[in-house]
Amino acid sequence: MRYTKVNKRFRKLKKFRKVILILGILFIIVIGAFLFKEYSASNLYLIEYEEETYQRSLYKGDLYAQNLCVTNTDVPLNGFDKDETLHAAGLFDIKHEKVLYADRLFERIYPASTTKVMTAYVAIKYGNLDDIVTVSERATNFAWDEQVCGLQAGEQISLRDLLGGLLLYSGNDTAIAIAEHISGSVEAFVDVMNEEARLLGATGSHFVNPHGLHDLEHYMTAYDLYLIFNAALREQSFVDILSMPSYTATLISSTGVTYTTTWYPTNYYATGNAQAPEGVRVIGGKTGTTDEAGSCLILYNQDLENNPYISVVMGGSTKGVLYENMTRLLGMGIS
Repeated sequence: MRYTKVNKRFRKLKKFRKVILILGILFIIVIGAFLFKEYSASNLYLIEYEEETYQRSLYKGDLYAQNLCVTNTDVPLNGFDKDETLHAAGLFDIKHEKVLYADRLFERIYPASTTKVMTAYVAIKYGNLDDIVTVSERATNFAWDEQVCGLQAGEQISLRDLLGGLLLYSGNDTAIAIAEHISGSVEAFVDVMNEEARLLGATGSHFVNPHGLHDLEHYMTAYDLYLIFNAALREQSFVDILSMPSYTATLISSTGVTYTTTWYPTNYYATGNAQAPEGVRVIGGKTGTTDEAGSCLILYNQDLENNPYISVVMGGSTKGVLYENMTRLLGMGIS
């Protein structure tokens, strides 16, 4: 009798253990499934994140290289003798995305008024060219020997006309008026210039003003200037103004009198003081000159088949040296 009771108790215990074991296995399966699900979701997130980030990185790198002439070293041009007195020089075949000539393209240099290419680019990107701008006192505050278009405080002028004075006559006053209109202050506009430079891959540049008057912390590289100029050329309004033989602006004085004034290019190829070599048409360009920067020039050119080229010469000791080198470069590289 005692044996039977013990045996029954043993069988019940054995059955209970089986139930516990089964419940334990089911618990482990449920927990395992939950953990696997969480792991899979986490892993999927990581995969998606990595793919998204990787693709964005690829896109960014491709964006910087897309439709660009790329080099990381000097590139000689057959028949062209390098001028060691220059700060930098380059010639870029836009159609074939090829650097035809490169001399110290990545060295930090002072850009002088070639800075205004970036000023124009930002103005066109963020502004409405039909906007009417009121000229501030700050925009008229320049020394007698600093290039200005003659704006007067309180005058009103369109943003388009300001760009005409900026790109052709290189007015420092127009640069300030543009900056204040687009961003509310010169300082805020300069922040946008630096951000746009970064977005274009022009990482060797740093701007502290919109006109290019000398500052130790205001610098570029010749290659960065090419990048910015190349981006600006995609804006038809930029090309239209740059290629004009003159620009007539309409202004309203602070007393309400409407008048016009005409500005002419500072680029010698546009004025006839320099002749492009046979087979080359200079569409337009941007000059720049300070004691520290020397004489600088970036040009948009075409050959006889209308193929586009960008040429840049920075740091000529005189305007004669600048244009002599530019003409030789165009002749050897394009003609």
